[in-house]
Amino acid sequence: MRRSLLRAVMAGSALALALVLTPPAGAAPADAASASSPAPADGETAAAATRIMPLGDSITGSPGCWRSVLWNRLQDTGYTAVDFVGTLGPQGCGQPYDGENEGHGGALVTRVADGNQLPGWLSATRPDIVMMHFGTNDVWSNIAPDRILAAYTELVRQMRESNPDMKVLVAQIIPMNPSGCPECAQRVRDLNDRIPPWASGISTPESPVVAVDQWTGFDTGADTYDGVHPSSSGDNKIASRWYPALTGFLTTGASAS
Repeated sequence: MRRSLLRAVMAGSALALALVLTPPAGAAPADAASASSPAPADGETAAAATRIMPLGDSITGSPGCWRSVLWNRLQDTGYTAVDFVGTLGPQGCGQPYDGENEGHGGALVTRVADGNQLPGWLSATRPDIVMMHFGTNDVWSNIAPDRILAAYTELVRQMRESNPDMKVLVAQIIPMNPSGCPECAQRVRDLNDRIPPWASGISTPESPVVAVDQWTGFDTGADTYDGVHPSSSGDNKIASRWYPALTGFLTTGASAS
């Protein structure tokens, strides 16, 4: 009887040890788990990617290479936890970059607002920040600044409905001087003069709206290839104006996945 009892105790101990040493089905070994989630490098902290939507017309897309200049400058200066978002993909630009955007060639901001197009784009991409350069085609179409600003207001309302803490950067649009529209240069000035007070009036602490001057110092002769769309020098100027306004909402951190 003593031998039977001893054998039972030994068998129970072996079973308990096996249960401790055997991992649950489907569990990854500890080494594999650490390999798939490497520790941050020295001085680097994990950070959630800030989702940034470039919004506008062909100056933002088609191909809108200022976005590639801006994205690479952000990477080079430590702002790596960023994710450019949009339902449209990159269109070249000669260097690697995160090219998703919402720059719709030929679009009018008044039509986007009237057609309720933005909510679908916001739902698909969930941005934290919107950079908006929009209104060039409206100006070309001789739409009054009041109507353009009303469209801006509607878009900001939709952005805040999507994300109550939305940060919005709104460009005073670059100059334009196309051969078929001699009045366009003054129309741009008329709109741009209205944008800073509009932005100040609609801004809130939770959802700031900041006007970004893309007009001053931009030369349609040197910085566009057709009086409207930016050349390489124009792309560099546009990116350099967005950069300080955008980084005011960002922190340096680990690369976004």
